[in-house]
Amino acid sequence: MEQSTRRSEPPEASEPVSRRGVLRAATVSAAAVGAAGLFGASAASASGGSSHGRGRRRVPLDRISIQLYTLRDQLAADLPGTLAALRRIGYRRVEHAGFVGRTAAQFRAALDAAGLRATSGHTGIPQPFDADAWERALADANVVGCRKIVHPWFGLDSAGQPIRDPQVYRALARDLNRAGRMAERAGLQFGYHNHQLEFVPLTDGRTGFEILTGETDPRLVHFELDLFWAWRGARDPVDLIQANRGRIRQVHVKDMDTNASFADLGDGLIDFGRIFAHEREAGIEEYIVERDDAGTPPRTPADALDTARVGFDYLASLRY
Repeated sequence: MEQSTRRSEPPEASEPVSRRGVLRAATVSAAAVGAAGLFGASAASASGGSSHGRGRRRVPLDRISIQLYTLRDQLAADLPGTLAALRRIGYRRVEHAGFVGRTAAQFRAALDAAGLRATSGHTGIPQPFDADAWERALADANVVGCRKIVHPWFGLDSAGQPIRDPQVYRALARDLNRAGRMAERAGLQFGYHNHQLEFVPLTDGRTGFEILTGETDPRLVHFELDLFWAWRGARDPVDLIQANRGRIRQVHVKDMDTNASFADLGDGLIDFGRIFAHEREAGIEEYIVERDDAGTPPRTPADALDTARVGFDYLASLRY
């Protein structure tokens, strides 16, 4: 992590495994808020499968994706076999988080062999911003075949504490605009993925998320709304969609259990149908399954593949 008071280096910028640091810090903002408090009156009717059969709308199968961080251990052990298993489940697209020790070209070849497309990828913008390094990241994204490239996380200072200085978020917003402009020139859409740290109150009473949405150019920066982390930040995703119409082009779909921890889709509290009913207002183009702890003990790599299967089947059968 960069030793600077201005901003912190995203641990995900090179390899996805470093996201474990995010999980260790994930309880700092809203963990003390109970799940019932987060979900309010809707919690009683929001248990996973409650939206099935509610309406005629459904998630298009060709827009269901999975964040490959969910299967990081299996991918490291058997990249072609794991990708082939995802294709058998029904996935056609994935979102990468690094290239599993391969070059971009090698990773693309593995995807092609499995019949998958990496339509999106998590790649952190360099901090401090380095145009040459970002240009190389954009070139890799095009080699892999991505349509979108997403900055994966922000929010901790050099001491590992939540950032509360609004000027740090304002500086990040300027860098996001710059990165988005370069991505546009490279034929890519650029997005920002939240955790709950962006909802920590800053010294001026605002939140980092408010600054990022308010000070980035909607033509250059969209948002990949992580539904789990929004709830952990004590924010209703529907409210965030309504405040940022047309800018929520991707969603990370992960469920929350009664302890405000991770759950497979349909086993937790989040009423996804209620959120997806606002998909047109949001501008959602991809529904991305993820479970951050899918390969972390006591869960096993095999559990991660079960998570992938359950997630696809849940979204494929959801009606709202």
